[in-house]
Amino acid sequence: MTHRIAELTAPEVARRLGEGACAILPMGSLETHGPQAPMGDYLLAEALADRIAAGSGGLVLPAIPFGGEDYFGMVPGGIVLTPGLLQAVVEEVCGNLLRTGCSRILILNGHAGSIGPVDAAARSLRRRHKVLIPAMHLWRIAGALHAELGGSAESLGHGGDPVWSVARHLRPDLCHPERARTREAVPPVLGLPVANFGTVRVAGVEVSVPMEVEEVAPGGVACADSRPGSAEHGALLTTRLVEAGIATIAALKAAAP
Repeated sequence: MTHRIAELTAPEVARRLGEGACAILPMGSLETHGPQAPMGDYLLAEALADRIAAGSGGLVLPAIPFGGEDYFGMVPGGIVLTPGLLQAVVEEVCGNLLRTGCSRILILNGHAGSIGPVDAAARSLRRRHKVLIPAMHLWRIAGALHAELGGSAESLGHGGDPVWSVARHLRPDLCHPERARTREAVPPVLGLPVANFGTVRVAGVEVSVPMEVEEVAPGGVACADSRPGSAEHGALLTTRLVEAGIATIAALKAAAP
């Protein structure tokens, strides 16, 4: 049985939402994840949403494929939205659901640059509609689980895990493990060593400087070595993410409408 709203008839969707089904909104981005992984990490958020819906009776909205603007605006084929616009899109999507009888919404966000706009949208929706809309920021959660589940320290980071292992598990058809590689040397910015995405190190501290991905992670690889990522590790991460999603929806259902 499908849980995707786009594949169901309008009466079926109205009935299931009226019975209390949670609407799940997957989000992600079009960006570089290294030479080995697909650009569309929203495909992974969508696949996770399908699994969460299957375990909770939820309904899955079409994914928002464009992420909030951060370091990927100059990636060929990469599409980014300004933070204010993305916040407005999330508010409009959720607002439409609320106006038409949906009382439970869960956001699955697969892009770090969208965390701020998503959280801001959730705050605004609470103030205007008196509703709590939780958001699972997938890669922040998975990154925190990475070591606990036996992930390699070398593969943790952009262009590697957790996205890479989850992609190998959920969409192996789009992955090219033979292209996984180590990080390339990063040239200085302002004559200073690059410390992280958007920061340089000076006088023992990190100072923010606007950068593009190629200045921080040539070829999209910021981790030490993406090669240790595996489908087996991705399966462990996926299991925990799906469990958390199902449990969050259960909490929404247990709360007063």
